[in-house]
Amino acid sequence: MNPEKQLFPYFQPIVGAASGTIIGYEALARQHDTEGRVISAGELFSSADIAPDQLIAWDRMVRRQALEQFSQTNFNGYLTLNISAAWIDRITDFTALPTLLMLDEFTIDRSRIIIEITESKGDLDNLVEIAAIYRRHGLKIAIDDFGAGFSQLERVMAIQPDIIKLDMQLFQNAAKGGIARDIVHLISRLAKRTGCRIVCEGVETDEDFYFGLSCGAQYMQGYLFSPATAQFKQPLHFQQQISSLRKTFLKRTLVKEERKIQFISHIKDLVEVLRKALETDFNLNQLAAHPFEKSGVLRFYLCNNQGDQISSNFNFADGKWFDDATQLGFNWAWRPYFYQLLALESENDCYRIVTSERYRDFNTDILCKTLSLRLDDQRILLMDIAAEWL
Repeated sequence: MNPEKQLFPYFQPIVGAASGTIIGYEALARQHDTEGRVISAGELFSSADIAPDQLIAWDRMVRRQALEQFSQTNFNGYLTLNISAAWIDRITDFTALPTLLMLDEFTIDRSRIIIEITESKGDLDNLVEIAAIYRRHGLKIAIDDFGAGFSQLERVMAIQPDIIKLDMQLFQNAAKGGIARDIVHLISRLAKRTGCRIVCEGVETDEDFYFGLSCGAQYMQGYLFSPATAQFKQPLHFQQQISSLRKTFLKRTLVKEERKIQFISHIKDLVEVLRKALETDFNLNQLAAHPFEKSGVLRFYLCNNQGDQISSNFNFADGKWFDDATQLGFNWAWRPYFYQLLALESENDCYRIVTSERYRDFNTDILCKTLSLRLDDQRILLMDIAAEWL
């Protein structure tokens, strides 16, 4: 059977975490298998046995069907269209882009169309040029599968997309924890700083949704809500489900935050123990009697007002303190938690505890934070603690 006769678009909803409504759809190519079932056309479009020009023709055919159906609905949100970066290289006339011609044909508001650039291949200069053309015509640009390849970061810097869609596999791995989670949080911070919006694809479970909220994703897409279907749903179709998910997330997060506050209070008590002990010659054995280890305290050390470390690292492990002079004389004035403390003091906000961002300790491979506080006129106390509750 001729694949052209089998190809057609389906539409997967993208929901807004804040509004609870369907804010848009992604158009995806579908086909029938030999038994008449609807399946993804991804395998067909990735076939090396079919000439690129034929694949491009089929892709444009499906895109045209999608835009025609979109123009016939009363839905007021977005439609996302996938365009292969590799195929952009085969465009010979950038003054007559097929998608723009289709939008004119169906009189679709161009501000409601998002061009989603897929695949890691393709000439970057061509991508930048075509993205600029689409933007001049009012369309928005998204980068798909971000986090799946090295070239994607280069694309973000060059194209400055409106939307970043996280790689599905990366997102699902991140929801389980580990280094993938740290990477997604970094991507989220990158998006916030560049004004991008994050879309999490592959949201299949409640836990996936909660993780998406925790890393600031505004939009979600996946089987938790709906696979791609032939018809457009009512905008409020998932609002009750999303409202319930948000309430559960808030309830769970409040419990975590309350534990965090209790933990911080306990750490402050231990800081006071250290402060008093360090006013005179201190006894490490006596300090070991306090619950430092249970509180995740790894070490403490002292610096002068210039950031020079003036004491050994006093490390805590297995119920005992021991000192390590390896970093004696190192300078930490360039660390934010140090100069932020001095800046607060210049504004007469003394004796506040300043906390670093999370980092992974090189020696122990434990996720940590560093606390800094004024000990006296000449000394600053720094304490590394496990960041399990922070």
